[in-house]
Amino acid sequence: MTKEEKLHQLAIISDEVRKCQRCVLFKAATSGVPGEGDVDAKVMFIGEGPGFNEDKQGRPFVGQAGKLLTETIESLGWKRPDVFITNVVRHRPPENRDPLPEEITACDVWTDKIIELVEPKVIVTLGRFSMAKFISGATISKVHGQARLSNYKGRQYVVMPMFHPAAALRAGEMMSQFKADFKKLPEVVNMSIDDLVPPLVKKEEPKNDVGPNQMNLI
Repeated sequence: MTKEEKLHQLAIISDEVRKCQRCVLFKAATSGVPGEGDVDAKVMFIGEGPGFNEDKQGRPFVGQAGKLLTETIESLGWKRPDVFITNVVRHRPPENRDPLPEEITACDVWTDKIIELVEPKVIVTLGRFSMAKFISGATISKVHGQARLSNYKGRQYVVMPMFHPAAALRAGEMMSQFKADFKKLPEVVNMSIDDLVPPLVKKEEPKNDVGPNQMNLI
């Protein structure tokens, strides 16, 4: 698919998102927020949901958390239009509450379409809700900043969980971890899948010499 064709498909998806009524969030929202950025981006950031400013402007991460995200992207020598930014829900939850599981599930159709369209090399999850889509049974405090392989909807992706920038703004220690994790991104983007396999895969010793070694993602 050419870039022009991808842009056309993104425009269609964006229009459908703004009209979406798959969950109740649209009822109180001003605008759907599809996502934005380079349709050929190597890095995709997936946050949780639009806030007050995002709801008004129809764009992701344009408030204080968005300012921090943009500044941190630029600290790597990148530009915001070089990446793709979206969320796991695309209408603002009332009073900025956490998105509910059924709301995230209802929005999966748009998440999946955008991922399939952009085909990022690295997916950066911002916050625990987006992380949970790709890495199950983990806590963000233990896995943040660790690039790992994830099988999602039958395809393999490199996923790097990070704290949400809004959380980083609330806690100084989390801010330092957020920035430190970001500094690892260029190296992760330049790695091949094979480079990532050894630290992610754990070989179990055979028990009683019965059966092959087991391979488990950690």
